Amino acid sequence: MAMTERTDGSILISDRFEFSAAHRLHCPGQSDEWNRERFGKCNNPRGHGHNYEIKVSVESGLYEDGTSQLSIDRLESIVDELVISRFDHKYLNEDCSEFSERNPSVENITITCHGLLKEPIAEAGGTLRSITVWETGKTSCTYPIS
Repeated sequence: MAMTERTDGSILISDRFEFSAAHRLHCPGQSDEWNRERFGKCNNPRGHGHNYEIKVSVESGLYEDGTSQLSIDRLESIVDELVISRFDHKYLNEDCSEFSERNPSVENITITCHGLLKEPIAEAGGTLRSITVWETGKTSCTYPIS
Protein backbone atom coordinates (compact mmCIF):
# COMPACT_ATOMS: atom_id res chain seq x y z
CA MET A 1 0.00 0.00 0.00
CA ALA A 2 1.31 3.41 -0.97
CA MET A 3 0.20 6.95 -0.16
CA THR A 4 0.99 10.08 -2.13
CA GLU A 5 0.03 13.49 -0.76
CA ARG A 6 -1.59 15.96 -3.13
CA THR A 7 -1.42 19.74 -2.94
CA ASP A 8 -5.20 20.25 -2.74
CA GLY A 9 -5.65 18.64 0.68
CA SER A 10 -6.55 15.20 -0.62
CA ILE A 11 -4.56 12.01 -0.92
CA LEU A 12 -4.41 9.14 -3.40
CA ILE A 13 -4.52 5.78 -1.65
CA SER A 14 -3.58 2.67 -3.63
CA ASP A 15 -3.87 -0.84 -2.30
CA ARG A 16 -3.22 -4.21 -3.99
CA PHE A 17 -5.19 -7.41 -3.61
CA GLU A 18 -5.00 -10.92 -5.09
CA PHE A 19 -7.49 -13.52 -6.18
CA SER A 20 -7.24 -16.75 -8.12
CA ALA A 21 -9.84 -17.64 -10.70
CA ALA A 22 -10.39 -19.61 -13.88
CA HIS A 23 -12.07 -18.49 -17.08
CA ARG A 24 -12.53 -19.26 -20.74
CA LEU A 25 -12.38 -16.56 -23.37
CA HIS A 26 -15.20 -17.39 -25.75
CA CYS A 27 -17.89 -15.43 -27.62
CA PRO A 28 -20.92 -17.74 -28.06
CA GLY A 29 -22.23 -15.67 -30.98
CA GLN A 30 -19.12 -16.49 -33.01
CA SER A 31 -17.98 -19.78 -34.53
CA ASP A 32 -15.61 -22.13 -32.72
CA GLU A 33 -13.03 -21.39 -35.43
CA TRP A 34 -13.36 -17.63 -34.90
CA ASN A 35 -12.96 -18.09 -31.12
CA ARG A 36 -9.89 -20.30 -31.54
CA GLU A 37 -8.28 -17.79 -33.91
CA ARG A 38 -9.12 -14.82 -31.69
CA PHE A 39 -8.30 -16.27 -28.27
CA GLY A 40 -5.90 -19.15 -28.97
CA LYS A 41 -5.10 -21.29 -25.93
CA CYS A 42 -7.29 -19.01 -23.79
CA ASN A 43 -10.30 -20.54 -25.61
CA ASN A 44 -9.63 -23.97 -24.06
CA PRO A 45 -13.10 -25.53 -23.55
CA ARG A 46 -12.11 -26.57 -20.00
CA GLY A 47 -10.86 -23.07 -19.15
CA HIS A 48 -7.59 -22.02 -17.55
CA GLY A 49 -6.60 -20.11 -14.43
CA HIS A 50 -4.75 -17.01 -13.31
CA ASN A 51 -3.53 -15.48 -10.09
CA TYR A 52 -4.95 -12.02 -10.61
CA GLU A 53 -3.65 -8.93 -8.88
CA ILE A 54 -5.86 -5.87 -8.53
CA LYS A 55 -4.78 -2.35 -7.61
CA VAL A 56 -7.47 0.03 -6.38
CA SER A 57 -6.61 3.75 -6.33
CA VAL A 58 -8.91 6.03 -4.34
CA GLU A 59 -8.82 9.75 -3.67
CA SER A 60 -9.70 10.76 -0.14
CA GLY A 61 -9.83 14.03 1.74
CA LEU A 62 -7.56 14.59 4.68
CA TYR A 63 -8.45 15.42 8.25
CA GLU A 64 -6.49 18.15 10.01
CA ASP A 65 -4.26 15.53 11.64
CA GLY A 66 -3.25 14.21 8.19
CA THR A 67 -5.22 10.97 8.27
CA SER A 68 -7.40 10.13 5.29
CA GLN A 69 -11.17 10.35 5.54
CA LEU A 70 -11.48 6.93 3.92
CA SER A 71 -9.42 4.62 6.09
CA ILE A 72 -7.28 1.94 4.52
CA ASP A 73 -9.02 -0.66 6.67
CA ARG A 74 -12.40 0.44 5.27
CA LEU A 75 -11.09 0.33 1.69
CA GLU A 76 -9.71 -3.16 2.25
CA SER A 77 -13.02 -4.30 3.70
CA ILE A 78 -15.00 -2.96 0.72
CA VAL A 79 -12.71 -4.57 -1.87
CA ASP A 80 -12.59 -7.86 0.01
CA GLU A 81 -16.38 -8.03 0.33
CA LEU A 82 -17.32 -6.91 -3.18
CA VAL A 83 -14.50 -8.27 -5.36
CA ILE A 84 -12.23 -10.79 -3.68
CA SER A 85 -14.93 -12.90 -2.01
CA ARG A 86 -17.00 -12.76 -5.21
CA PHE A 87 -14.28 -13.89 -7.67
CA ASP A 88 -11.64 -15.78 -5.65
CA HIS A 89 -11.41 -19.48 -6.54
CA LYS A 90 -14.32 -19.27 -8.99
CA TYR A 91 -14.82 -20.28 -12.61
CA LEU A 92 -15.81 -16.81 -13.73
CA ASN A 93 -17.86 -17.93 -16.76
CA GLU A 94 -20.18 -20.14 -14.73
CA ASP A 95 -19.92 -19.11 -11.07
CA CYS A 96 -20.23 -15.33 -11.42
CA SER A 97 -23.39 -13.72 -12.80
CA GLU A 98 -21.33 -10.73 -13.98
CA PHE A 99 -19.81 -12.96 -16.66
CA SER A 100 -22.74 -15.19 -17.58
CA GLU A 101 -23.14 -13.22 -20.82
CA ARG A 102 -19.94 -11.17 -20.78
CA ASN A 103 -16.55 -12.54 -21.79
CA PRO A 104 -14.35 -12.57 -18.63
CA SER A 105 -11.34 -10.95 -20.32
CA VAL A 106 -8.96 -8.85 -18.24
CA GLU A 107 -10.60 -5.78 -19.77
CA ASN A 108 -14.09 -6.85 -18.70
CA ILE A 109 -12.89 -7.96 -15.26
CA THR A 110 -11.35 -4.51 -14.73
CA ILE A 111 -14.48 -2.64 -15.84
CA THR A 112 -16.67 -4.93 -13.73
CA CYS A 113 -14.54 -4.36 -10.62
CA HIS A 114 -14.79 -0.61 -11.19
CA GLY A 115 -18.57 -0.86 -11.40
CA LEU A 116 -18.77 -2.95 -8.22
CA LEU A 117 -16.59 -0.56 -6.20
CA LYS A 118 -17.43 2.97 -7.41
CA GLU A 119 -20.58 3.64 -5.35
CA PRO A 120 -19.58 1.81 -2.13
CA ILE A 121 -16.28 3.71 -2.08
CA ALA A 122 -18.13 7.00 -2.63
CA GLU A 123 -20.53 6.13 0.22
CA ALA A 124 -17.48 5.53 2.44
CA GLY A 125 -16.08 8.98 1.63
CA GLY A 126 -13.67 8.32 -1.23
CA THR A 127 -13.57 8.76 -4.98
CA LEU A 128 -12.52 5.76 -7.05
CA ARG A 129 -9.86 6.99 -9.48
CA SER A 130 -8.77 3.76 -11.18
CA ILE A 131 -8.63 0.01 -11.08
CA THR A 132 -5.75 -1.98 -12.55
CA VAL A 133 -6.01 -5.75 -12.92
CA TRP A 134 -2.98 -7.87 -13.78
CA GLU A 135 -3.86 -11.18 -15.40
CA THR A 136 -0.18 -12.13 -15.59
CA GLY A 137 3.01 -10.44 -14.49
CA LYS A 138 3.18 -8.65 -17.84
CA THR A 139 -0.48 -8.23 -18.87
CA SER A 140 -2.76 -5.71 -17.19
CA CYS A 141 -5.68 -3.39 -17.84
CA THR A 142 -6.47 -0.04 -16.18
CA TYR A 143 -9.87 1.61 -16.10
CA PRO A 144 -10.59 4.41 -16.43
CA ILE A 145 -7.63 6.08 -18.00
CA SER A 146 -7.07 9.80 -17.71
